[in-house]
Amino acid sequence: MQNTTIAYDSKVEGEIIVTQADAVINWIRKHSVWPMPMGLACCAIELMAAGGARFDISRFGMEVMRFSPRQADCMIVAGTVTYKMAEVVRRIYDQMAEPKWVVAMGACASTGGMYRSYATLQGVDQIIPVDVYVSGCPPRPEALLDAMIKLQDKIGTERSVNNLFPKKADSKEVAGATKGS
Repeated sequence: MQNTTIAYDSKVEGEIIVTQADAVINWIRKHSVWPMPMGLACCAIELMAAGGARFDISRFGMEVMRFSPRQADCMIVAGTVTYKMAEVVRRIYDQMAEPKWVVAMGACASTGGMYRSYATLQGVDQIIPVDVYVSGCPPRPEALLDAMIKLQDKIGTERSVNNLFPKKADSKEVAGATKGS
């Protein structure tokens, strides 16, 4: 038996679609991912190629590359992350609004790549949570498209209704926060 989240039957329900709020919200989110490219090294060239006519990332609703963390919801870290840049990457990630996702593109962003030195972070997942890893040095644009499709699948299965409303602060937390101020 196939589990569908959207049901439509014009004979029984008229012109009404019956669905779950999670299904609608996740469908909207997964078809309108706005990536923020963090092109730090040679993988950024492959990231740019994914936006070109040959690979056309816009087929998946991700063509709106945003260079402002306030407008993006998916950070694509492409290339070598040095310790000097790690603080900047973390700050930009913190400035992104929720919900947000991260794609580590290439061997350097995923594991430090061939750079085993004092200056290179051995994986961006040490400073920010990564949702999808793209292997390769450099990874092909097709690999990035595959990773973005996997990210869309992940977004489609999230529980989003619980995250719509802000959690009420505990009275002890509020009291403790005002004492230290």
